[in-house]
Amino acid sequence: MTDSPLRAKGRAMRRNLMGAAYADKLDQQLYTDPIMEKFAALTQEMVFGTLWTRPGLDLKTRTLICVVSDTATGRIPELKLHIRFACNHGWTEDELVEAILHLLGYVGAPLVREALLVAKETFAEMRAENPVTS
Repeated sequence: MTDSPLRAKGRAMRRNLMGAAYADKLDQQLYTDPIMEKFAALTQEMVFGTLWTRPGLDLKTRTLICVVSDTATGRIPELKLHIRFACNHGWTEDELVEAILHLLGYVGAPLVREALLVAKETFAEMRAENPVTS
């Protein structure tokens, strides 16, 4: 499938959000399937090329909106991805945990607990991928 200008813009945004190495990993493990390639083409154009590139909010704010939305709706695979986006765009682990904890009184303990378990796992994966060198 060839890139339209909007899809190319979306592919660049997607790599920016998740990091090139993680984007490549997903592309190689998931989006080589013809069915999932169709999904990738649409999301890269519509979601990443259109929504994520709109003016009005910075990427840091947009990533937190996604973390909150995923937590509130119990979208676990998406939450894992959006926590990665948020960390890559300036949110600290402590800030993200606090944002998720804040939702306790609004969406309930089960969703918040599940989100915190996902956050813990995602933070550990990201630390393992990029160990701090002294």
